Amino acid sequence: MKQESPLRVAIVGSGPSGIFAADALVKSEVPTVVDVFERLPAPFGLVRYGVAPDHTRIKQIQNTLASVLERSDIRLLANVTVGTDVTLAELRAHYDAVIFATGAIRDAPLGVPGADLAGSFGSAEFVSWYDGHPDAPRTWPLTAREVAVIGVGNVALDIARILSKRPQDLAWTDMPDAVMAGLATSPVTDVHIFGRRGPIQVKFSPLELREIGEIPGVDVIVHANNHEFDGMSLALTEGRHQGKQVHQTLVDWTEREPTGAPRRIHLHFFQRPASVIDDGEGNVAGIRMERVRLTEDGSIEGTGEIVDYPVQAVYAAVGYRGNPLEGVPFDETRGVIPNIEGRVVGSDGAAVPGLYVTGWIKRGPSGLIGSSKSDAHETVGNLLADAEARGGARLAEAGGETSNDPLDLLRSRGVPVIHWSGWEALDAYEIAAGRANGRDRIKVASRDEMIDIAMGRA
Repeated sequence: MKQESPLRVAIVGSGPSGIFAADALVKSEVPTVVDVFERLPAPFGLVRYGVAPDHTRIKQIQNTLASVLERSDIRLLANVTVGTDVTLAELRAHYDAVIFATGAIRDAPLGVPGADLAGSFGSAEFVSWYDGHPDAPRTWPLTAREVAVIGVGNVALDIARILSKRPQDLAWTDMPDAVMAGLATSPVTDVHIFGRRGPIQVKFSPLELREIGEIPGVDVIVHANNHEFDGMSLALTEGRHQGKQVHQTLVDWTEREPTGAPRRIHLHFFQRPASVIDDGEGNVAGIRMERVRLTEDGSIEGTGEIVDYPVQAVYAAVGYRGNPLEGVPFDETRGVIPNIEGRVVGSDGAAVPGLYVTGWIKRGPSGLIGSSKSDAHETVGNLLADAEARGGARLAEAGGETSNDPLDLLRSRGVPVIHWSGWEALDAYEIAAGRANGRDRIKVASRDEMIDIAMGRA
């Protein structure tokens, strides 16, 4: 490809998907410079703000991501909101391509009566709080003794585990001090995890499932009256090593006697929420579940049997959705940017020149970090193919010339842009705060404080 000057690409979002895309671009044979825009004061997306604090093994991927962002041909522009601080039109006037890697950060609705009562929460809200997200509240109403968690994925296990652990068992993590103090006041005794399908269909990973069985002072109780291992379901584990491991763990737990521990995690299957029960004053007083059964085609149907559980809080871990972006097509039904293999498409099904997408905003909230890497490579491959097809010509929006650097625009608007060096200052501050308290890190949660530290004002 005849490219007289480097390909200019903007990536919106600095989570794993965005960083993998940046890495693939700068390692390609096409000379490329990349700017990574991040609306938060710190990079790394869900690795920093979605992985539970006690899962340090998973968080270690941050080291790999950091090795990409510190490259000289990649520029981090954090604390910048695309759409307000800088518009999409301004990005398109400067860059040859824009890749959206904004993830899926909205909770999918529970969709039952009473889901909006006080004490009913989405999982993303709670995860953001205990992970110290700068846009999350600094306090959380931990007043419930009995809690319902709807969903049978790893996020549901994370919520149950964080609620059930004693604060001293989390003291070594990077949790903000305010979160630790809040959890210390929690009176919770029972956490009920509910799944619509059976124990064979759950999306728990074996490691995370076994982890809740090892929490000090917590009994795990699998309710055998709805723990059905029918032949059709068991057949689904054939060829699925992880499914067999999950199945075996649950079978083992049905045979385990409770020890009388002060806290309990209950696992219920074949139950779907019918409504959240109101105490008459707008607060959660319980969860009403309907027992269901599997049909021959693998779907579920109601039995009409209703069971009420007294709980004072409900956490819905039933999936995530992306946020729409001004000027970008959006599929509200799926919660993603419509695309074909990473190329953004409009309502007519035609590709929108210069716009691309990767990660959960591309495919929905599924797959692990490895999936994000292959996903980014597909998108970048198509971006480079499109650039090749243009024969090195700039997109029409770029006018064939380099327009004003977005950094100059941001500075003129008084936006405190945080570069990689600013993140390194914040990173060092958090590590020093942790070591002073016998911990590896203590996360700074206040946006203003993060900005001040990163900008050298603290």
